[in-house]
Amino acid sequence: MKNFSKNRKAQMEMSVGTIVTIVLLVTLLILGVVLIKNIFTSAKGVVDLTDQQLRSEIGKLFSEDTKLSIYPGTKLVEIKQGTTDGVGIGIKNLLEGTAGNTKFSYVVTASDFANCGVTKAVAESWITVGKSATELSIASGDIRSVKILFNIPVGSPLCTARFNVDVTQGNGVTYAGDSFDVTIKAK
Repeated sequence: MKNFSKNRKAQMEMSVGTIVTIVLLVTLLILGVVLIKNIFTSAKGVVDLTDQQLRSEIGKLFSEDTKLSIYPGTKLVEIKQGTTDGVGIGIKNLLEGTAGNTKFSYVVTASDFANCGVTKAVAESWITVGKSATELSIASGDIRSVKILFNIPVGSPLCTARFNVDVTQGNGVTYAGDSFDVTIKAK
């Protein structure tokens, strides 16, 4: 009888130890998954990037003969209603036969917004910073990066709109152009 009591006590201690170990391992697994998720989503938006980080990310997107580059490289940004996010653009001065700095200008316009059921003026009103710039002085072979920020009001339609970026040289001659999409998500 004494032996039976000792075995039962030993079994109970082993069961408690096993349960505690399993709980600790599951907790560590959950913490690891949360940490990895936070690492991969921490600097996802342009708003979170410093100017130097944005310049670095845009610099990676340029090839030898690319005049205009848009970050993120997918040219698609998803923005929740009531939040601010955006895209980064980079303009590279590839003009031949020029020395020193050249002045560039750019403008961002809504081009495909019909599925949103809004006017062009409303779609462009979502741009809060960086809709256009003039007199961007860029040295020959150098890159200038700029943030274009969008603030999507609550109640905006859940849709995707396309925006064009048109870059001109100081004398008004078209230099480069590209587009990106903004997808509005529920808050």
